[in-house]
Amino acid sequence: MKRFSAVLISLAVLTACSKKPEQTVEEPQEKGPVIVDMTIEAQDHVGLTVAEARKTQLTEYLQVTGTVQPSDSRVSQVRSLALGRVLEVLVRVGDRVISGQDLTRIDNIEAGELLSDEEAARAELQRRQVQLTTQTKQYERVRRLVDIGAAAPKDLELAESEQQELRQSIRSQESVIAGIGSRLRRFGVEPGTSRAPVTTIVRAPFGGVITRVQTASGELIDTTHDLFTVADLSHVWVQAEVYEKDLGRVRLGQNAVITVDTYPRERFLGRVSYISDVLDPQTRTAKVRCELANPGLKLKLDMFATIRVPTSFSRMALSVPDSALQQVDSENVVFIRKAGTSFEMRHVQAGNSVNGQMEILSGLREGERVVTDGAFHLKSILAGKSLGEE
Repeated sequence: MKRFSAVLISLAVLTACSKKPEQTVEEPQEKGPVIVDMTIEAQDHVGLTVAEARKTQLTEYLQVTGTVQPSDSRVSQVRSLALGRVLEVLVRVGDRVISGQDLTRIDNIEAGELLSDEEAARAELQRRQVQLTTQTKQYERVRRLVDIGAAAPKDLELAESEQQELRQSIRSQESVIAGIGSRLRRFGVEPGTSRAPVTTIVRAPFGGVITRVQTASGELIDTTHDLFTVADLSHVWVQAEVYEKDLGRVRLGQNAVITVDTYPRERFLGRVSYISDVLDPQTRTAKVRCELANPGLKLKLDMFATIRVPTSFSRMALSVPDSALQQVDSENVVFIRKAGTSFEMRHVQAGNSVNGQMEILSGLREGERVVTDGAFHLKSILAGKSLGEE
C-alpha cells in the first residue's frame, strides 16, 4: 500500500513538472508621433521653410506649347492695279505702316496706254459728231424736197435712218470714253491728262507690319505679282497641337491664358476659336487655335508661347506645395513644425496635384505649419536614424 502511494505521488510530481506555463499576450502599444530634430543652423543651411496649410481654389489646367501667328483675316497681299515698272520701294520688312501709307512708286505703263486709247476714242467721237452734223443738214434738205414733191418719201426715211445710226454710234463711243475714264481714275489719273509717263502710288490697305517685300526697283510687274505682305498684329493667333487624349479637355469658346518667355510676368487672355476636325496621323495631335489681343505688339510672329486652358477640375481644397510631400515606406507624409527644432512626421492622404499644389484629403488640419522646402532633408535624417536603430 505504501508503495502504491509513492507511485501516485511520483506521477503527480511528474505531471506538475511537465505542464507548460500559460502564455500571456501583451496588448499592442499605440505608437506615438515620429519626431525629427534639426538644429537651427542646419535649417538655415538647407534653406528649410515652413508655411501654413490653407484651403485654396485648385483649378487644373491643360498646358500646351504653340507659336504666335497672324490672323488670316488681318493679312493682306498687296498688288499693283496695273502693269508697270517699279520706280522706288519705300518700305522694308519689319516697318510699321498706317492705313494709306505709300509703299512703292510705279511707272504705270497701262495708264499710259489708256491715255492713248482715250485720245483716240475722243478723236473718233469728234469725227462721228461731224458726220452727224453733216447728216442732219442732209436730212433737212431731203425733208424740204419731199415737202415740195421733188424727192420721194423713201429718201427721207433713208436719211432719217442714217441720222439715227450716227447718233447711236456717238452714244456708244461716249460709253467707251467713260469706261476708259473710270479705269484711269482707279489709277488716280484724271481723263484728258497728258500722255506723259504716269506715276502710280501703291498704298497700305490698313495699318500693320510689313512682313514680306517681294519686289525691287526696276522690276516689271503686273496685277498677279505680290509686292508686299501687310499684317495687322493688333490681334493674333496662338496655334498649338494638342494630343488626342487631351482633346476632350478643350472646348470652343473657353478662355485661355497665354504666356511667353520674353514677358514672364505678363498674362495674355485669349479664347479658343478653332479645334481641328482632323488628326495628324504621325503625331496623333490636332491643331488648336486661340485668338487674343496684342497690346503694344509685344507678341511677335513665330514666337513660342504657352497656352493654359482650365479643365473641368476646380474646387476649394486643403493643399500644400508639391515639395512638401515625401514618400516614407511607400506612404505619403509631410513634416509639421512642432517647435523651433522639432518636426513631426505625419501620414496624409493626397489627392490631385494642380499647378504645383497638392490636394490633401486627410491627415492634416488647416493652419498647421508644414515644411515646404527642406522636407527631403528631414526625411534623410529620419532614414539615417532608422538605420542606426537597426
